[in-house]
Amino acid sequence: MRPTRGKRTELARWLDEQRPARIGETEFEALGRALAPVSESYLRKLVREAGVPLDAMVEGVRQGSFDELEASLLRFQDEYERGDPARRAAVRRVVITSKEHARLAARNPEKRTEKEEMILWMLTWLENPPLFADWVRLRRGVGKIASQ
Repeated sequence: MRPTRGKRTELARWLDEQRPARIGETEFEALGRALAPVSESYLRKLVREAGVPLDAMVEGVRQGSFDELEASLLRFQDEYERGDPARRAAVRRVVITSKEHARLAARNPEKRTEKEEMILWMLTWLENPPLFADWVRLRRGVGKIASQ
C-alpha cells in the first residue's frame, strides 16, 4: 500500500497542476524545488515511474538491459553532438556518473559480468561518442551481446 502523503503524492499534485507534456531540465529543477528536500536520484526514479516522457538529461543512462543502455547512450550521443562545449561536458558528467554506478553494481557477483560489459559500453561512448553507434552495432552483431 502506498502512503497517502509523501513525495509521490506531491509529484502527482505537481503533475496535475503543471500538466507538462514532457519533463525537461527546467521542469526537473522546478520539481526538485517543489518536492524539497529530495535527492536527485530519488526524484528521477519517481518521475520515471510517473510515465511522463523525459528528456535524456533528466532520464539519465538506463541500465536495466542492454537495449535500454544502448537507447540511452544513443540519445546522449545526439545530445552531445548538438551541444556547445559546456553542454558536452554536462552530458559526459551524466555518463561518467552512470559508469560509476555500474562499477558499484559490478561488486555483486551475480551482476558482475553484465555490469562489466555495460561499463565497457560507457567507456567506449566516453572515448568517442560519435563512434559509439557503429561500435555497438558491431559489438552486438558478432553475437557477443544479444538483445537482453
